[in-house]
Amino acid sequence: MVLIIVGVGSVRGWRSTWLGAGAGLAVLAVLVAVFGTALQAVPIDTLRLVIGSLLLVFGLQWLRKGIRRVAANGFRGMGDWSASAEGVPATGVDWTAFTLAFKGVLLEGLEVAFIVVSFGLTAEALPSAVLGAAAAFLVIGLAGVATHGIVQRIPRSALQLLVGTLLSAFGTFWAVEGLDVAWPGDELAILALVGWYGLAAAGYTVLLRRRAHPLLAQASEG
Repeated sequence: MVLIIVGVGSVRGWRSTWLGAGAGLAVLAVLVAVFGTALQAVPIDTLRLVIGSLLLVFGLQWLRKGIRRVAANGFRGMGDWSASAEGVPATGVDWTAFTLAFKGVLLEGLEVAFIVVSFGLTAEALPSAVLGAAAAFLVIGLAGVATHGIVQRIPRSALQLLVGTLLSAFGTFWAVEGLDVAWPGDELAILALVGWYGLAAAGYTVLLRRRAHPLLAQASEG
């Protein structure tokens, strides 16, 4: 979310970007309040199964994108966001910046909110999870504003691999728990799952890079 806001704000201007981000946060807050309350009525095992399965789906998607990016380009950053944008209005609202910030905050925020609610409900500590999320949002937001030149160069592929690995591990753990199956070592099994998905991602990355090299050689010869 911070990467999107920093990128759009740097290129299109900050006023409309902040307006879009604020609107996205307002809609997100309403959705979290409604669905967060509804989730509390679901039995814990069913909740773990459903949430775990969805987290696993989100995680595998992020993991797949991260693997493909690293295999194709390595751990590259987001590119140069400093180029000046043309067509940005001097006054009024830049609807391009507003829409990009709004959609970015809403879509990325929904995933974050889903994780926060998931952790809070499965651990039966929703207020603590919300408090931790709010503190993290404040710290990362301030860090993004203060160091936007550095934040906008964080390798997206590295972030996707890390987040994808963690979400896949937690999703697998909770989904299996929701089936009333006990993990050896209880929550320590999450560390093993993180290692498993990390090794799998590394293996697939190496495999894709090896497959790409012959194709690049043939293209250069042709």
